[in-house]
Amino acid sequence: MAGFAPKTAIVTGSDSGIGRATAAALARAGMDVGITWHTDQEGAERTAREVRSLGRRAVVAQLDTTDLPGCAAVVERLAQELGGLDVFVNNSGTGANEKFLETSYETWRKVVATDLDGAFVCIQRAAQLMADQGQGGRIIAVTSVHEHQPRVGSAAYDAAKHGLGGLIKTIALELAEHGITANSVAPGEIATPMTGQTDEDPHEHARPGIPLNRPGDAREVAAVIAFLASPDAAYVNGASWAVDGGMLQMGPQAGSHLTSNDWRRG
Repeated sequence: MAGFAPKTAIVTGSDSGIGRATAAALARAGMDVGITWHTDQEGAERTAREVRSLGRRAVVAQLDTTDLPGCAAVVERLAQELGGLDVFVNNSGTGANEKFLETSYETWRKVVATDLDGAFVCIQRAAQLMADQGQGGRIIAVTSVHEHQPRVGSAAYDAAKHGLGGLIKTIALELAEHGITANSVAPGEIATPMTGQTDEDPHEHARPGIPLNRPGDAREVAAVIAFLASPDAAYVNGASWAVDGGMLQMGPQAGSHLTSNDWRRG
């Protein structure tokens, strides 16, 4: 949208990892940031201090994306405190490492509620606020490479991320008339608490199955999100950007080089 100049953003799940790096990246781009946490309040406060050190405002709130549909009220309250909402980054998520035949319905519901149901509710409220403002906007969902390709032991997670990717593509069509774009960012293995690599340097870990031979850094994902949030990305809509070191390109190559059935165990 011509003249789009984002000044406010909300990043869910920004108490650590990709969310924290994204909040900082958007602050560097000149945005005040709404920060949410589920269980790690101190982590969210550390993110807020980083945003403020970059000269931008930060507001913090607890968000439970399984609180349906109540989590929408948190998005609205943060937008009010910020004085508007130009960019919404849906980053909150969870997973489960259980094979399909062993996945309980309770596990299924927890993962899908967190990663898809809550995302729908929060994104819808964010989009309504942007449409009401009439100044355009950016919606960006952090999905996963498993939006595109499955992983053994991740039936609920894969289903939710496939669904979230489909939601983003659909709203890209519907929200365009309001000057709102919608895109996904699909990370591969990133050195974050979710992958058990808190504050670790990804360059120190070899990953032969990834062309770049290492995990990614959360800041490398945040840089792509910051671009999609910027005026420069005005004509990017309905896309899913893999940030995975080339992992998704390895299907036939990896399949022809596997020498055991270890992959079946997840």
